[in-house]
Amino acid sequence: MASSPFLSQIPINNKTISFSSSLSPAFPFPPSTLSRRKRNPNALRVQAKIREIFMPALSSTMTEGKIVSWIKSEGDVLSKGESVVVVESDKADMDVETFYDGILAAIVVPEGETAPVGAPIGLLAETEEEIAEAKAKAASKAGGSSSPATPISPPATSTPVPAAISQPPPAPAAPEGPRKTTATPFAKKLAKQHKVDINKVVGTGPYGRITPADVEAAAGIAVSKPSVSPASPAAAAAPVKPVASSSAPPPLPGSNVVPFTSMQAAVSKNMVESLSVPTFRVGYPLTSDALDALYEKVKPKGVTMTALLAKAAAMALVQHPVVNASCKDGKSFTYNSNINIAVAVAINGGLITPVLQDADKLDLYLLSKKWKELVEKARAKQLQPQDYNSGTFTLSNLGMFGVDRFDAILPPGQGAIMAVGASKPTAVADKDGFFSVKSKMLVNVTADHRIIYGADLAAFLQTFARIIENPESLTL
Repeated sequence: MASSPFLSQIPINNKTISFSSSLSPAFPFPPSTLSRRKRNPNALRVQAKIREIFMPALSSTMTEGKIVSWIKSEGDVLSKGESVVVVESDKADMDVETFYDGILAAIVVPEGETAPVGAPIGLLAETEEEIAEAKAKAASKAGGSSSPATPISPPATSTPVPAAISQPPPAPAAPEGPRKTTATPFAKKLAKQHKVDINKVVGTGPYGRITPADVEAAAGIAVSKPSVSPASPAAAAAPVKPVASSSAPPPLPGSNVVPFTSMQAAVSKNMVESLSVPTFRVGYPLTSDALDALYEKVKPKGVTMTALLAKAAAMALVQHPVVNASCKDGKSFTYNSNINIAVAVAINGGLITPVLQDADKLDLYLLSKKWKELVEKARAKQLQPQDYNSGTFTLSNLGMFGVDRFDAILPPGQGAIMAVGASKPTAVADKDGFFSVKSKMLVNVTADHRIIYGADLAAFLQTFARIIENPESLTL
């Protein structure tokens, strides 16, 4: 069976993701014709395939990736399933495999540089004879992305210009042989409107992408450029007033401007996106003596305070499913069938929220074991997408730093996030006026007010407080 010319396979395993697409079209002959042509030594040979290794989308928020390192070098022979390159996404570093046997003919994007999702980063040839062609394709892609800007034509004058001069330059001829065609949506619309075969247009955009200007040139449409009328002497003599710049002021002398990493850029994007959600906050004080005592008891067995808090939150969410709901389009909301507790973890160069999936169904000890595994993966930047993008409720704990209270920003796509402060001895008066010292812990919850109301959140916090103040059920 002939394969599709742009068939992409995306197998996912525990460590790697494979992406590849073919640049050659499907065989134009039926299988029987191919078999006859094989037996005829004078027949034309079927051209071998040159395939792209392209930048994968390693998360739902990833728009571009950075090449951390090429595991293989140009000219290396690759086997199906072999790791080729390490890509840094907005969440983790991941190996990218090849899904085909072949030779790494050309590296399009070198180490340390970034490329948008879907852009080719390397080319894979089937035979050594195809390496030269693949290198030429790689050079054309690199040239297309860094081509110099078209020189600006001199200002138009009032002298009539012959019609022959006003004709646009002929569009460059498309190279022979099969190739993958990528075009902007507007370019495709123009091509359809002017009846231009998009497959015969040579793109001058990044990575050979066809732009609207390329289609207009192929259609013989002159690109209109604004004419500049001669300036009057008075206007020429008039001093030009400087335009006030709205950009940020220059950095102070001796300061160092550091660009965002992919992870920091993703965090920034999510924080800005969260500003569009109407939220409210509710604080609730808890007596934590019983929880502290339980923690001292189970700590030698490997249980962390984070696991205790996550388990308590999951048990409370079972009774208050609206707090575990999410609203993504502003028109409806979803009651999530799973209770997946995302927990904020600070790592070198950013912040990530590994997810304890089905936290309500796991016992405390298994939950603690899974949490330790997730933290190790997060700090090694080896989390898989399902490990960090499936949360339905987020927990942020700064109590270990002595922080007594803080507010957390609601992550996009979730209904609520809980901020937990430190447990501290506090003087408390009972109903008879007698004072005693008890450990108190303050939790603040930020919630999406489109789906969660004040009474909903207050009821959830009351349930959470009962579990914390009587924590025996956490070990069941």
